[in-house]
Amino acid sequence: MTDSSAPRVYPTALGASDLKSITLLGHDLAEDIMGSVGFGELAFWLATQRRPSRGETRVFEAVLAALADHGFTPTAIVTRLTYLSAPDSVQGALAAGLLGGGSRFLGVTEDTGKFLHETITAQEALPGDDAGWDELALRLVREQRAAGRFVPGLGHHVHKEGDPRAPRLMGIAAEEGLFGPHLSLFAAIGRVHPQVLGKTLPLNGAGVCGAALADLRLPLPLLRGFALLARTAGLIGQLAEEMCNPVANDIFLSVDLNNRSIAPQPDTNGGSHG
Repeated sequence: MTDSSAPRVYPTALGASDLKSITLLGHDLAEDIMGSVGFGELAFWLATQRRPSRGETRVFEAVLAALADHGFTPTAIVTRLTYLSAPDSVQGALAAGLLGGGSRFLGVTEDTGKFLHETITAQEALPGDDAGWDELALRLVREQRAAGRFVPGLGHHVHKEGDPRAPRLMGIAAEEGLFGPHLSLFAAIGRVHPQVLGKTLPLNGAGVCGAALADLRLPLPLLRGFALLARTAGLIGQLAEEMCNPVANDIFLSVDLNNRSIAPQPDTNGGSHG
């Protein structure tokens, strides 16, 4: 018979503490982890509850470095503008930037990883060479084109002749023996898509990061979380620079002082309201 007066137990393999110690992932936090485990390695470990190998840590941290900052993106601009409006709320400025991570910026990492994974898991057998991957990629790109859908991870508004992060991350993964099926399919898409689209688009950094994370067998529903983890460091950098060399007020004034009043333009497309 269950003792209803006994306190409920909440099991966790993550952090737990008592009067004198803190346990994290089955290890003593102070003695075994602090000073011995890097932050990237720990983030991987927390997400998977298995300690990554040296190679897995190297690829994972390369992904974090690739996604940390990419200049004046919408997430960076909104972080700086929020800080301009509420300098007493650093957490609000960071949150504003992170909340802007979506299907156009940062979310591409998760979208690409899932897209590639769905294709790979649908195959009875995976290709054994580049020719086989190219055949699969060609069929996939044609299906996307016929359905009027974009291929995630393809194209970049700045790096039109090639995103330098893509070959570098693929090279690191190959060096560590972690160039798996997701990166193989993504690389093949990069080779064959001009045959279908009639133009050459670069494999972008966010997309290759999604492929690499999927090859590391990280949880697919968390891939956007890893992109946001990386971008948090970048947004802290944006805030630090904004404090020393502010640009947010110039961005605000460039819009506010140059607005022009125009006649209302009612929606004539019959969109829903209310």
